[in-house]
Amino acid sequence: MKRLIAMLVLLPGLLSVQVFASQSPQSLVEETSQLMLAKLKQEQEVIKANPSRIYELVNDIVIPHFDFEYMSQMVLAKYWRSANDQQRQAFTDEFKQLLVRTYATSLNEYTEQEVIYLPFRAGSDASQAIVRTEIEQPGGFPVPIDYRLHKNSDEWKVFDVVIDAVSLVTNYRTSFAKEIREAGLDTLIDTLAKRNQEASE
Repeated sequence: MKRLIAMLVLLPGLLSVQVFASQSPQSLVEETSQLMLAKLKQEQEVIKANPSRIYELVNDIVIPHFDFEYMSQMVLAKYWRSANDQQRQAFTDEFKQLLVRTYATSLNEYTEQEVIYLPFRAGSDASQAIVRTEIEQPGGFPVPIDYRLHKNSDEWKVFDVVIDAVSLVTNYRTSFAKEIREAGLDTLIDTLAKRNQEASE
């Protein structure tokens, strides 16, 4: 999990509000990734003086274009089906905040590694797509990162990221399922809320 989280910095700015849904997933990822990396360089001094600026960048550029409800549904799996509307909304909100914190923390670790874009691969149907990239690592093998997207209301949105063959959704599903079995869904939601609150203080 630590390796997965450390690499999340390289999910830079997927799907900026400046990019239209009519673009292909491949060009969408390439253009917006470059935009986010440029933003990091441009605001380097601002971020040093005001670390909370990272949270603003993540919220403004990345978060609106992830399908958190669908991700939450996939992460909770059978527990989503048995949850009520209030539990579903509470989990989705806290899970979203968890990823905001994760991205913001990971952005601090970015050291301008080169991003290589590989040939496009279609998903299982016309409503899904996989955009493949590799991140060059000095003195080591490149790290493969696949972005899984689907069309939601005619807009491409990310619903999973696979880093070095490890799925973000699957990773959290395994971790959260254990906590739910041991203490229940409400306890997991409360734990996430507490962690998010402590991180924001």
